[in-house]
Amino acid sequence: MLVENKSIAIVGAGPGGLTLARLLQLKNANVKVYERDLNKNARVQGSPLDMHEGSGMAAIRSAGLLDEFKKNYRPGADRMLIVNEHAEIIFTDHETKPDEDFGNKNFRPEIDRGPLRNMLLESLKPETVIWDSHFIAMEPKNGGWQLHFKNGFSAYADIVIAADGANSKIRPYLTDLKPIYSGILMLEGNVYNAEKTAPHIKELIRDGKIMAFGTHKNLLMGQKGSGDLGFYASFRTNENWAKESGLDFSDQMQILEWFKKEYAEWSSIWYELFENASAPFIPRPIYFIPLNQSWETKPNLTLLGDAAHVMPPFAGEGANMAMLDALELSECLTSDRFTTLEEAISYYEIQMRQRAAEATKESLENGDRMHSEKALDNMLEFFSSH
Repeated sequence: MLVENKSIAIVGAGPGGLTLARLLQLKNANVKVYERDLNKNARVQGSPLDMHEGSGMAAIRSAGLLDEFKKNYRPGADRMLIVNEHAEIIFTDHETKPDEDFGNKNFRPEIDRGPLRNMLLESLKPETVIWDSHFIAMEPKNGGWQLHFKNGFSAYADIVIAADGANSKIRPYLTDLKPIYSGILMLEGNVYNAEKTAPHIKELIRDGKIMAFGTHKNLLMGQKGSGDLGFYASFRTNENWAKESGLDFSDQMQILEWFKKEYAEWSSIWYELFENASAPFIPRPIYFIPLNQSWETKPNLTLLGDAAHVMPPFAGEGANMAMLDALELSECLTSDRFTTLEEAISYYEIQMRQRAAEATKESLENGDRMHSEKALDNMLEFFSSH
């Protein structure tokens, strides 16, 4: 095995990094995961993830975690409503979609990010994850890398794998190519205890998700297992909108007034979200990596997930691609088909970049449909054809 007697550092404890650690440990590889969070409970986890059969679910099966996944996923959370600006239901699959259909390529079970992360963490050997490890720099040493962290800690690894997200601090060690702004921004809000604080939306969403389409603008939302509700106002604007808008994102009423003005033709039913959201709101400009990216392979360093190929969320492929990256990279690093680490990593990177380019293209096309003048008609046609 190519990684026998090699120390492997994975930087980032998201779905991709933790999946890779699990898969490598199943092959008895020596792995540490370095994560900037202080502990596993330090970060508020985002919107639920839908796992796709050929990527996220394939990785979960290979990691031997299908039974655990079935204990933690949320049956019915993948059910969806498409509505117009006035919350009138145009499409629903609530009555036709089964609770469970594992193995079907069209079944996309939803799981909250917290339970997914905990499931992966619990599958690892004790002390695999080194918390409070905010990566700041590294330099070559003895054929590997000496990594340095903000808390003053340093560590050596023969192989470094960047799983540190869209703003990866390790990516520049491989390539100067940077993400490009897509032209779309998503303003994130979270409503806690939605049954009491947003009862009308809670009744409408029915523990699933809603996609509301207007002219060039959307509201996208999903119910979390905790009873909370995450939502996004999604619209086209310039990259520096958050700074130039003059808005105070910690001021609930100011953001509500902004919504009333910018979404003027939308029903007042949506005000419930903004009136009861927990501040601050988070503006998230949406970026993507150019489809033709490339770099020179190194025998001791590679990337996965958003660090390698950040993409818009409009095809639900981000976490799935990261977990498939983990699956394919683990197979390459532990396979006998390659004679050198450089050959194994090169093969992985070529396949990964091609897959990511296809997923990014799909995400960009979906984003265009969702933010077009006839977004509702376009998305109805899209779902009908699928």
